[in-house]
Amino acid sequence: MELVKERIGESIDVKKKILEDEGLLALIEEAADLIRKALKQGGKVLFCGNGGSASDSLHLASEIVGRFQKERRAMAAVSLNADVAAVTAVANDYGYASVFSRAVEGLMKPEDVLFGISTSGNSENVFQAILKSKEIGGRTIALLGKDGGKIKDLADISIVVPSECTARIQEAHIMIGHIICELIES
Repeated sequence: MELVKERIGESIDVKKKILEDEGLLALIEEAADLIRKALKQGGKVLFCGNGGSASDSLHLASEIVGRFQKERRAMAAVSLNADVAAVTAVANDYGYASVFSRAVEGLMKPEDVLFGISTSGNSENVFQAILKSKEIGGRTIALLGKDGGKIKDLADISIVVPSECTARIQEAHIMIGHIICELIES
């Protein structure tokens, strides 16, 4: 029972740090505004991540395409890690570091937003996707953890969860993603 309470307390502590950081809260709003503007201009959101962040990528894209909390028209979003055939073909032919940048090259337009998720901030394939997005002229959002890694200074908007623990970072990532979805719908 003590471990259960300890982990819940850790999760609450991370979320309190986010709640008390006005700069971080402003970045969450800024990310939602960027996505909302892109969607209004006919753009789309391209999500990507690895492991648990791949699952968050799928989850958040589905909230935008389907609905989050209210009935509305579908909005354009796709998770780049969803296409197993493309991911494995690119990984085989070009290397795993290229799986998302290759998809960005084929799918992204300047009016689109890339939303990369990396708990470490150092996922090479997310980093390369952000580089490719910037080359195309698209905007970029990064949902990160720890110290933000090398992605922090590359993305247009970097939201860094103040934690060193991957599990706590992932819990905060989905909370932040849900807030962004709600702001987009409002």
